[in-house]
Amino acid sequence: MIERADSDQLAFAAENGWTLYSFNVRDFYQLHAQWLSEGRNHAGIIFARQQQYSVGEQLRRLLKLIATRTSEQMVNAIEFLSVWG
Repeated sequence: MIERADSDQLAFAAENGWTLYSFNVRDFYQLHAQWLSEGRNHAGIIFARQQQYSVGEQLRRLLKLIATRTSEQMVNAIEFLSVWG
């Protein structure tokens, strides 16, 4: 899906019930707002700033988020990895 448009990526994740993880805050936040205004649902989006965290730190924070939030709580939600330190 790397070569696909952001809207295609979010649609694919939503169709599969997958939460999307992205460094592309600006574009996916806009898509999130658009989807909500259209009454469309997605399984959540997690944002991180690129090169802010090591891979290990990203995983540690993601595991903390996963242990805290249910899939139902992630529906149409936005989470920022920076909060999960």
